Amino acid sequence: MDKNVPPKVPTDKVFSEPLGDVTDFKFNKQVATVFDDMVSRSVPFYGETQRMITEIAADYATPGSRIYDLGCATGTTLEVLDPVIDPTVEFVGIDNAQEMLERCREKLVAAGMKRPLRLEVADLNEGCRIENASVVLLILTLQFLRPLNRERLMKDLLQGMNDNGCLILVEKVLGEDSLFNRQFIKYYYDLKRRNGYSDIEITQKREALENVLIPYKLLENRELLLRTGFRYVDVFFKWYNFCGIVAVK
Repeated sequence: MDKNVPPKVPTDKVFSEPLGDVTDFKFNKQVATVFDDMVSRSVPFYGETQRMITEIAADYATPGSRIYDLGCATGTTLEVLDPVIDPTVEFVGIDNAQEMLERCREKLVAAGMKRPLRLEVADLNEGCRIENASVVLLILTLQFLRPLNRERLMKDLLQGMNDNGCLILVEKVLGEDSLFNRQFIKYYYDLKRRNGYSDIEITQKREALENVLIPYKLLENRELLLRTGFRYVDVFFKWYNFCGIVAVK
């Protein structure tokens, strides 16, 4: 096998067969194996969003500080950040699924990452202590926390961030009005069909996520950040029911 050719990412077939009793979605070994394919076909403009995150993070990361990726999954964002961030910046990846972190470590080793790196298993519902952070990433992560724990996590993050550090938040969101919300969901399912998902896959995954992924409206996320104490908050990406927000301490 040519070591310069990256291994083919397995195709996501997690919900392709009728499951009968659909249980709550879990980031288990089965999902970790196909996660990169799943997220690239399920999240609109995923590649462009990663590029924008890299661009923004590079402007805020300072030598000798840390970048925290909370809910780092298989490490895609850390991998794309590595070539453009000062090598003295330590990367810290945190996820609640050991299987995801194993994939993350494999991917970053294969990419030849040499910088200081820590990967930790933790449940963000219990808070998160960070230190010397110039950049904090919450990429499609906050939506999986229980709503009553979100403000406490934000306060933990603000406390551990350096002055003028930035938080990058990417979330699935509800429309501000029920009319638009219904339309945006329809457009989103159309995107998933265009990306090769069948109706049974879309339906079963929706049922699996129903009690697990709880989105806020875009303005609710913005108000949460401002209420926590971030000085500047703005939207850098919006596609129907997905958004990216940058906030500065």
